[in-house]
Amino acid sequence: MPEDALLRRTELPRPDVTAEDAAAILEGWYGLTGPIVELGSQQDRNYRVDTDAGRFVLKICRADYATVELKAQNAAMRHIAAKPSAPRVPCIMPGLSGEDILFLDIGSDSYQIRLLDYLDGEPLTRRKYLSVETVAGLGRIAGKLALALADFEHPGLARELQWDLRRAGPVGLHLLKSMTDRHLQRRLAEALAGSVRRIQVLAPELRLQAIHHDVTDDNVVAQPDGNGRLIPDGVIDFGDILKGWLVADLAVTCASLLHHADGDPFFLLPAIQAFHEIYPLNEAELAALWPLIVARATILVASSEQQLAIDPDNDYVIGNIEHERVIFDVAVSVPLALMEEAIRQALGKGVEPAPLVFGPLLPDIDPQNIQMVDFGTTGAALKEENWSIPDIEHALLDAAATDTGSASTRYGEYRLTRTRVLSAEAPETFALNVTLRLPAGTVVAAPFDGQLVRNGDMFVLAGADMSLHLSGRDPEIDSLPATFSAGDRLGFVADTGDGRGLLTAQLCRVPGLVPPSFVRPAHAAAWSALCPSPSAMLGVDCDAPAPESADLLARRESHFARPQKNYYNSPPQIERGWKEHLFDVEGRAYLDMLNNVTILGHGHPRLSAAVARQWSLLNTNSRFHYASVAEFSERLAGLAPQGLDTVFLVNSGSEANDLALRLAWAASGAKNMLCLLEAYHGWSVASDAVSTSIADNPQALTTRPPWVHPVVSPNTYRGEFRGPGSTEEYVSAVLPTLEKINATGEGLAGFICECVYGNAGGIPLPPGYLQAVYAMVRERGGLCIADEVQVGYGRLGHYFWGFEEQGVVPDIITVAKGMGNGHPLGAVITTRAIADALEKEGYFFSSSGGSPVSSVVGMTVLDVLRDEGLQENARIVGDHLKARLEALCQRFPLAGAVHGMGLYLGLEFVRDRVTLSPATQETAAICNRLRDLGVIMQPTGDHLNVLKIKPPLCLSIESADFFADMLTRVLSEGW
Repeated sequence: MPEDALLRRTELPRPDVTAEDAAAILEGWYGLTGPIVELGSQQDRNYRVDTDAGRFVLKICRADYATVELKAQNAAMRHIAAKPSAPRVPCIMPGLSGEDILFLDIGSDSYQIRLLDYLDGEPLTRRKYLSVETVAGLGRIAGKLALALADFEHPGLARELQWDLRRAGPVGLHLLKSMTDRHLQRRLAEALAGSVRRIQVLAPELRLQAIHHDVTDDNVVAQPDGNGRLIPDGVIDFGDILKGWLVADLAVTCASLLHHADGDPFFLLPAIQAFHEIYPLNEAELAALWPLIVARATILVASSEQQLAIDPDNDYVIGNIEHERVIFDVAVSVPLALMEEAIRQALGKGVEPAPLVFGPLLPDIDPQNIQMVDFGTTGAALKEENWSIPDIEHALLDAAATDTGSASTRYGEYRLTRTRVLSAEAPETFALNVTLRLPAGTVVAAPFDGQLVRNGDMFVLAGADMSLHLSGRDPEIDSLPATFSAGDRLGFVADTGDGRGLLTAQLCRVPGLVPPSFVRPAHAAAWSALCPSPSAMLGVDCDAPAPESADLLARRESHFARPQKNYYNSPPQIERGWKEHLFDVEGRAYLDMLNNVTILGHGHPRLSAAVARQWSLLNTNSRFHYASVAEFSERLAGLAPQGLDTVFLVNSGSEANDLALRLAWAASGAKNMLCLLEAYHGWSVASDAVSTSIADNPQALTTRPPWVHPVVSPNTYRGEFRGPGSTEEYVSAVLPTLEKINATGEGLAGFICECVYGNAGGIPLPPGYLQAVYAMVRERGGLCIADEVQVGYGRLGHYFWGFEEQGVVPDIITVAKGMGNGHPLGAVITTRAIADALEKEGYFFSSSGGSPVSSVVGMTVLDVLRDEGLQENARIVGDHLKARLEALCQRFPLAGAVHGMGLYLGLEFVRDRVTLSPATQETAAICNRLRDLGVIMQPTGDHLNVLKIKPPLCLSIESADFFADMLTRVLSEGW
């Protein structure tokens, strides 16, 4: 087809064929009837029909398109369907006459008609968020399809098509001529020109074959995997098939992903990796890929603008044009060179550059006198919250330069000073430059030959293969541009008013590019290849050590016992905390909505100071006589109900519950213990024995020793009896177990339970449940143990202890976790008589339980809880957050119920509100998506389908809202 005919094709409106016309065609030529729905298309008409024989798509195109092209589409689908590992594709349905293609006149126009079966599945277009697995799945299916077409030949593939990226230049220019938005026209033209220049150089090495050329989020159908994530498995719409560049096929697929990328072009790298694994690209194709993506984005926008001018009522184009503009904006938001490097690195084809050899930038400064300042996550100069202070970097540079006169930041450092808390996106923390504090007037010399030019406040020394970007320099000469040789004086460090100055230096390999000073961690490796370290010209190693998170995780797995699990399959390396925030080694801030251990928040200065002081004085065991153990025991007893005045101090909740069971045995003279199903009480032999949660131990229900007697869990949401009126049924369910114990004559030692069902997600027990069960237990000589390890100590907001909500007083209270704010500290509070009963078995001793440091920790935690009003904060913020979460249950069917109170909450996800089928896989995927958005969250419950919401009690309203907003985003956009 001559090129002018191709260009005329771009101006064709869609066929003027109504739904009524389509119904008549279907009945008269295919013998099919049924409801009809129009499907989108840019230049064709497509109608879906539901019939008794199945669901089909009627495809109508103008006679201007050569019939041989339609025959090529049909032949390609049959060719692919015959390949065992190829994706699903539609089947061609012949008309009543047996023909695959019908030629019909409708009105004054001639059309070509085909019928295909309809591929069931969900398209990806309207999904704002696509998971990494989905993105990779799209690349994988594109690779499989391209591989299936590699041996396909047909005369109809030799066609002239506006979407053929081999013709992006002339087609783009033609489309741009008629645009009225001059600003957009100029942007499109510049992007197209730059990409075409790069493609032309590489074109001879780009492989040709049959390609679908439209494997996009619109033209695949997907099925949900076990986690509810869509994985493409079928391809539709072969209207753009032709013989073209193999890599152009991938470029089209990649471009379609960019409107899902939330502004991040690196988002589509998993698709490229997956395609490459199926169908490896050559070197020229790797280099051409991003320019082709830019060209595709340009053609998309320009074509839609023109089509709307021709056909302003085209709903398909109207619905797509906004995300096509987003595709273009993301595609041109980064330099071609950056994405070429990122693609190469993603495929393991990055090239290690040769070592740099430069002259000195600061010839009069002894490199050994330059003090390096650490602004990383573990930097010693960053204390408490000073990392968030504006200009803290300059202040700390000033302090560091006091002795030698010179100090510098580090290149390649993930700076905590650049973090942002409560951010859905990873901040730009990775430094591509260095800033030096130097004496004013310090000579700045050219490290290589080049031409010096001014770029705003920046001076750029442009060399043959490297540019140096400088700020904070007084120029040697005012007339620019000027040429300098290596060693020539470029100027002096400008005085900032105190006899000192700041000089910022950055290198860049890409001519004409003004690189950013800081980039996101995910972009750091690619940008580092373009903007190398300035160490060679400073004469000192100014590079920050790279994090070794993967190596550390491997070492952990090699030597840290496997039963000791970590959160997440690919966990961030967390090395710092402040209040309710955690920070990883890349400066990413996370909102900690999980950590019920650090009840005060992370890094509390008052606790740090108290611990440091006590360590400097004394730390020993509780057999020695010292003040803090007496004072702390007294305060704990004062928090308990009257009569519970005796305290044991231990190191953990497991130890506390283990000791409580021993006390029950000793005081009662019996061994049998009553406990609840779905419960967790610890890892020691005794505390594990009464732990029945199958999430923590899949064998829990079949491995309990004979003295353990679990009773039905009073789960008022999904249990055998439901709702607040289920108390009588759950109490009655305990009686058979008690009667069975009575029949043995062995007696009952006691009953242990959490007073708010923490392990099940904070579900309150039915009203009056503990009053009735405690009475039955005590009638049989047993003791009642309240496990407050997770839910007590003010976390519930409305109550200090969980048992207060039930209106009961236990015989033994166990507490740990929050009472030490992360320090190993636990306690058992009981009566003097029960405590003394243990002496029948000998004395009790815990080496570090109640040590001076532990006692000071415990008292300081209580002081801060009181002085900062953290229980009241838990009530106010918890009630606010619970209301936000309950609102989600009204919007999203997956959100079944909100449990708990204060800052011990659980959000339970179910696949069905009636059957309460647990959404276990979805919950895990939601937690992973929340992590990506800056929130630490994990599931709990026997089905692992409940979000375990138990943050530090200092949680602010702002942080609670951020969590609720991110959760809303995940439930809205997907995971």
